[in-house]
Amino acid sequence: MEFKDKTAVVTGAGSGIGRATAQALAREGAHVIVADIDPAGGEATATAIREQGQRATFMPVDMTDPASIRAFAAVAQAQFGAVDVLVNAAGWGRTAPFVDGTPEFWSKLVALNFVGPMQLTQALLPAMIERASGAIVNIASDAGRVGSLGETVYAGAKGGLIAFTKSLARETARYQINVNCVCPGPTDTPLMAAVPDKVKEALIKAIPFRRLGKPEEVAEAVLFFASGRAAYITGQVLSVSGGLTMAG
Repeated sequence: MEFKDKTAVVTGAGSGIGRATAQALAREGAHVIVADIDPAGGEATATAIREQGQRATFMPVDMTDPASIRAFAAVAQAQFGAVDVLVNAAGWGRTAPFVDGTPEFWSKLVALNFVGPMQLTQALLPAMIERASGAIVNIASDAGRVGSLGETVYAGAKGGLIAFTKSLARETARYQINVNCVCPGPTDTPLMAAVPDKVKEALIKAIPFRRLGKPEEVAEAVLFFASGRAAYITGQVLSVSGGLTMAG
């Protein structure tokens, strides 16, 4: 099993892509720390993993609160030691015209989708550096690569996460730490369920595969970047979008 005896932290693991990623890592032998602000969702993920005979522990964290992030990292490392795999999967957005936005809304978007992942990475990175190994996978969005109508600030935050990934990869390569980024396109998650049907239909028509992505399909890309198969890959961005955002 690829991740036997390894510890993985997955944020946003209470639902959607985060949950699918936590389940995939556990299936491959990792002890997964299920991190989420939602106790019910987080516990449900951890329970589902344990019911399969695999290992998971739920730990709450608010990725918009620096104190919560620091406390989470301290407790996780005190209980389970250095983290082998960090997946920054927590994210949130809402479609609305940029001109209707408020500073409070923008601050929440940037904190959750960009600043929070940076803060958690910084908290867990020293132990990875000391051990000279580790894998960090940031889940951004194709909105951060090509833009997205009605998601201007969200796209900016995810674009920042992509740039952060590439720069951190340069800093940590000397320690044999891989840092990569997965960019989902439209995916069948609870967030997508809130999107109006007409918008979803338009998205599906624009996707060459003519369907939304599945959280499990995004999780497989994360699994690859976290695994030994990607040992010589760092600073890369992989779109999982059914061909929606093909680039030359």
